[in-house]
Amino acid sequence: MSAQGIYRSLLQLSKKGAAACLAILVETRGSTPRQVGARMLVFIDGTTFGSIGGGCGEGIVRSAALRCLVTTRSCELLEVELTDEMGDKEGDVCGGSMSVFLEPFGV
Repeated sequence: MSAQGIYRSLLQLSKKGAAACLAILVETRGSTPRQVGARMLVFIDGTTFGSIGGGCGEGIVRSAALRCLVTTRSCELLEVELTDEMGDKEGDVCGGSMSVFLEPFGV
């Protein structure tokens, strides 16, 4: 998903007064599914637009983004580890970690 598409969607949301949280991958260490600059919008209903990597790591980001929208209503820098063991149920085994900046809009 292009940055332009993400920001276009964010602009449309703001015009409607809807809430969403922008997640931006700002740092990676080791092997990760996406590179710095990847973006994802998480809407108040839990749906997403774009991707910061998929799998359980993206699920962690989605949950944290919803917390930012509903509970804290503030920005957050989230650290996501992708280093679970191969045999773990639903484990991410990329072997790296990533920092994701979360910024809520419309709250």
